[in-house]
Amino acid sequence: MGKTLNEIARQLSTSKKVQKTVAETTKVVEEIKPVPKVQLIYAFNGTGKTQLSREFKRIIASKLDGDDEIDQPELSRNKILYYNSFTEDLFYWDNDLDGHGKSKLKIQTNSFTDWVLRDQGQDLNIITNFQRYTNNKLTPRFNVEYKFKDKDNKEITIPAFSEVTFSLEGGDDEHSGIMKISKGEESNFIWSVFYTLIEQVISVLNIVEPDERETDQFDQLEYIFVDDPVSSLDDNHLIQLAVDLAQLVKLNASNVKFIITTHNPLFFNVLCNEFGSDEKTERYSWKSKWFSKSRLEKNEDGSVHLIEQPNDSPFSYHLHLISQLEEAIKSGQIEKYHFNLLRNVLEKTAIFLGYKRWEYLLPETDDGLPNPYAKRIVNFSSHSKHAAEEVPPLKPEEKKILEKLVKHIVDRHQFWQEKST
Repeated sequence: MGKTLNEIARQLSTSKKVQKTVAETTKVVEEIKPVPKVQLIYAFNGTGKTQLSREFKRIIASKLDGDDEIDQPELSRNKILYYNSFTEDLFYWDNDLDGHGKSKLKIQTNSFTDWVLRDQGQDLNIITNFQRYTNNKLTPRFNVEYKFKDKDNKEITIPAFSEVTFSLEGGDDEHSGIMKISKGEESNFIWSVFYTLIEQVISVLNIVEPDERETDQFDQLEYIFVDDPVSSLDDNHLIQLAVDLAQLVKLNASNVKFIITTHNPLFFNVLCNEFGSDEKTERYSWKSKWFSKSRLEKNEDGSVHLIEQPNDSPFSYHLHLISQLEEAIKSGQIEKYHFNLLRNVLEKTAIFLGYKRWEYLLPETDDGLPNPYAKRIVNFSSHSKHAAEEVPPLKPEEKKILEKLVKHIVDRHQFWQEKST
């Protein structure tokens, strides 16, 4: 039987009850399991991911004074931070209709941008994060406070960090002049602001003693809800964003829980691989049991149901990528982006075959461990920090590594050959 999005949101915010049968007595008992630190949910577009984040926010806020209908920003932001399409509504363009010579991205006054920009001065980190997913030459600039007089001669004050302009930087302190960026770049910029906020939140809350924290603003925070931050990214930068987000979440030593929803199978697969493995971070040990994955589906009557996935399963994998890689090897026209295609294949194949991490598909060393040099090459090539780094040609030994890895995958997992003939 289907549920409403409100019911699914309540399910996500409370402990799960799992029924199991005791064989000796055939008695059914209930085992209460705590909510995981990370809940990853896949859903097709139109299923209701964004509405789910809104319902979840209202439920968390309502717990503050027992009113189910409450929707007060001052209360909800203390308990939950969330990123979705409504977050982008906090940013809008002034397209210079009056002919003043500047297109500006305006920022509506809100608590999280005020804290990140004005209180914490995180504008440089935002710029760095933004350039990682776009171009290291594309530079945003936040305004300082300025004043002007309107047509009625009334003085208007524009506060600092309420506008952003963009330009392409060149050499010798030259730049292209103020420009309007694409919708995809705009989405990346807004995500970079939110991602920088998450970095700060985790940094603050990882200090165990509340009295030693730089702010008490996040002491009551319970959830961070992230809905599809990758709608405008290509596969290469999407993988990088997924890895960055997962590694950041794994540094979270506080009790804050993450809910991440997406319609993108590659993003889902990469996060599954990253969260599904146990490893030590700089601060503490991450446990895969703290992670759960589910699929949200809509029924014909408009209701929805959440299906937990105990085992990794693929949504798709690109057989044509293998053909492209083999063709590049055959022609000798291997470029750096072919390592990005290889990483894509490794991610999807690992999910399909049930490996916890894609590195286990690489050639093994004599002691049975994944080849560290091969892993380093793939990481370097598929996680270039800036788009401009895609230009330099590959060294002959790097081309040989790609050829060796592709041959290893095709030979070891022969279904690739069978499928492509």
